[in-house]
Amino acid sequence: MAPPARYCVPGERLCSTGEASAGSGTYTRHGFIFASLAGCLEKRNEESGLPVVSVVRDAESQLLPDVGAVVTCKVCSINSRFAKVHILYIGSTPLKSTFRGTIRREDIRATEKDKVEVYKSFRPGDIVLAKVISLGDAQSNYLLSTAENELGVVVARSEAGAQMVPISWCEMQCPRTHTKDFRKGLLSEGSVWPQQPLDLSPLHTAPHLPEAGTASQALTPRMDFTFVLCIINIFQELSALLSQCLE
Repeated sequence: MAPPARYCVPGERLCSTGEASAGSGTYTRHGFIFASLAGCLEKRNEESGLPVVSVVRDAESQLLPDVGAVVTCKVCSINSRFAKVHILYIGSTPLKSTFRGTIRREDIRATEKDKVEVYKSFRPGDIVLAKVISLGDAQSNYLLSTAENELGVVVARSEAGAQMVPISWCEMQCPRTHTKDFRKGLLSEGSVWPQQPLDLSPLHTAPHLPEAGTASQALTPRMDFTFVLCIINIFQELSALLSQCLE
């Protein structure tokens, strides 16, 4: 059984010029042969000289991410500097094979980039809308950005396995456990966030207490100066009556 054909992307290094000659769909640079288009690698042996390598575009050519394209991707892993993703869709078109992408910490949002924390923006398994800002190849990842309002996490699941509901541009909530998690959400113009899931906690839950610094104002009744004088006068009259009774 013949091995499956190798699929190449533009810019992918195929071999050195000492191993083969460049055919259609390729170019040479610095002693190496590179693919100039997306397609399957073909190697044709010549009777005299080196074999010829070519890249042939198949009938249903693989769509490639381009700079500026909006892609749908799945988060595979995260660390303090970036999130690794697999690109699944370009626009609304599914890909025959996935491409690897990277969302760097500085490309997650447009403002306060130095305060961004990757784990508060994405988690493994999240489905994310992102934009391609730099092309990659077989050896490197596409660089992606979610710095626009219309980009970010579109689907996320909680630890309980439920699909989370966005309650703000930076938070999502589990409808089962009501646990909140940070995410880099979408915020399109005129968008209205869904209502926060109802709190079904028992009615005997401790009531909300005022914040520190406002407790004395909230719990102590306000008494004006006139009221204080009235109390003093009543005290004086009662003292006088008591003295008369004792005489």
